Amino acid sequence: MISAGCRRCTEVRRMTIFHEIYGAYYRITARLLRRGRITRQDIADVTAQEGFRDSMLFLPQKLIPQADGSDWGLLRETADGAFAPVTKHLPERPLTLLQRRWLRAKLADPKIRLFLTDAEYDAIEAALAETPPLFRPEQFRYPDQFSDGDCMTDPKYRAVFRIALHALRKGTAVLLEYRTQRGETQRQCCLPVAMEYSQKNDKFRLYCRRIRRGRLTGSTVFNLGRIRSIRMLRDAPENSQTRERFFAGLRCAEPVTVRVTDERSGLARFLMEFAAYEKHTERDTETGSCTVQIWYDRSDETELLIQLLSFGPVLEILSPPDFRQKAAERVAAQYALLFPEQPLPPDAE
Repeated sequence: MISAGCRRCTEVRRMTIFHEIYGAYYRITARLLRRGRITRQDIADVTAQEGFRDSMLFLPQKLIPQADGSDWGLLRETADGAFAPVTKHLPERPLTLLQRRWLRAKLADPKIRLFLTDAEYDAIEAALAETPPLFRPEQFRYPDQFSDGDCMTDPKYRAVFRIALHALRKGTAVLLEYRTQRGETQRQCCLPVAMEYSQKNDKFRLYCRRIRRGRLTGSTVFNLGRIRSIRMLRDAPENSQTRERFFAGLRCAEPVTVRVTDERSGLARFLMEFAAYEKHTERDTETGSCTVQIWYDRSDETELLIQLLSFGPVLEILSPPDFRQKAAERVAAQYALLFPEQPLPPDAE
């Protein structure tokens, strides 16, 4: 749910992991070369389907043989006016060393086990045994990440994850048994709508719509680690609600408004910490502080509150009043634990 932009590097030593040799033009050319006979219309159609808006101005002229030899020399013209590949072998996509090192590093991430069988994992590990990893897990530090994340290498957890993911992709309803926060076991019929990974909690969440008496009702969120069993059902009510409308229903009625000062690099730390949230920022040029509105899912309210309070005096919660009151109550409770014999200072109330 996070999008990020990138800037094309101009130096070879700063090349990206997924190099442009396997970009859109490579895929278009490879798809055409796999055909025994290629027409001008084939080239135009495939370029239009998989290329960019301006690809038609460049790519066909590089594929079709030109009198001045400016083409790539991949096709020859046949007697019937079509084209045939001059290559003897089908196009392949060998991995670059950088890609192999990146894959080797990703094998150390427990989350990759969720998408691979043990046999697939072992095969990839054996194929990359002589390749040094691009980076190691211990080189990264995640500030404020909870230590009770999901055990993603557990066979039962992996089985639940795969069934949930398969049901999500197929649009199939599921019957799941889960453990509540009170330790009770409950069963629920629901239709998976989305799955999300929380970097802060190191946990996966399954967003669903409840099914009651064969009809879709409200929405709910499950932590995958609390699901004890899950199985797919044959029938599912038709879901006409889009993902956008579903998440709009989970959204807060009013954004949280905060003021952040730049003391102790507070603003830079705040923007990095809340990069995943939808927000609107206004900067006061005179004071250097920023007023920020943050939109969030209602189910994330407690987590958001804890994140905001972790910034201490460099951040002030301005509104809404009920959210500000919850923050004040948490501060008072924490103060009472630390200083049970001392009353809360008046300016902190």
